[in-house]
Amino acid sequence: MAGGMFLFAAVDMQAKFLTETLHPLQIVWARQFGLLLGVLLILAYRGFGILRTQHLGLQVARGAMAVGSASIFVYAVSFVSLVDATTVTFVAPFMVTLIAALVLREPVGIRRWTAVAIGFGGVLIVTRPGMGVVHPAVLLVLIAALLFALRQIVSRVVAGTDRIITTVAYTALVGSAIITIPLPFVWRTPETSFESVLLVSIALISAVAETLVIKALDVADAVAVAPVHYSIIIWATFYGFIIFDQLPDMWTLFGASIIVVMGMYTLYREWRVKSC
Repeated sequence: MAGGMFLFAAVDMQAKFLTETLHPLQIVWARQFGLLLGVLLILAYRGFGILRTQHLGLQVARGAMAVGSASIFVYAVSFVSLVDATTVTFVAPFMVTLIAALVLREPVGIRRWTAVAIGFGGVLIVTRPGMGVVHPAVLLVLIAALLFALRQIVSRVVAGTDRIITTVAYTALVGSAIITIPLPFVWRTPETSFESVLLVSIALISAVAETLVIKALDVADAVAVAPVHYSIIIWATFYGFIIFDQLPDMWTLFGASIIVVMGMYTLYREWRVKSC
């Protein structure tokens, strides 16, 4: 999981770099192609039996949400610093709690509601709305996080009958099909070999990162590896400084700390509820 987060941060960094010259949808297509490549290799190894599902509609919807979330995020990072955008995406676990309580009618105690409220407070510290500190495009990151949270909810619904690899396979196939539709209208042939190398790199690194995360979820409980997701903020900060000469200010670090702590507490409380 830690390796996957390191590689995904590298993908986000390259994506932000390419937004200066290429359309975000073209970049997301390259990223999605990496996931598709990984799934095609798995299909060749395990066979098409992994595509058996009892929730075809939900699997298709999840694939659409995945590519929508990625497209919005990549577009947003063309305006927002990498570390700010990454930090705001950490609001997703709180959104999952809200949606699970309102839609799935899952019981949520006062402790988790408190964690959600404090976590959203951390997001306000990072974004500081109305102060002009962070680009308004950060709102797009929140939309991307919402789509990611909805994906997680769908994953919960289908988890009872579908395997993880089945869900990942449909995400790759459906997402790739959707993102390919507008591709001819936004495609620009890379003018430099460096752009071409970055597109290929995004595809290959995404495939490896997805494989690592899938393997992590396959050999360990989600609650054990999920907190490692927050390590991506370390690499986002590193790449933001080395490549874009951007460092988060103290308020961003303070807000990020609140979000991470409350997010990990929310994951812990959900695990306690399920284990009981």
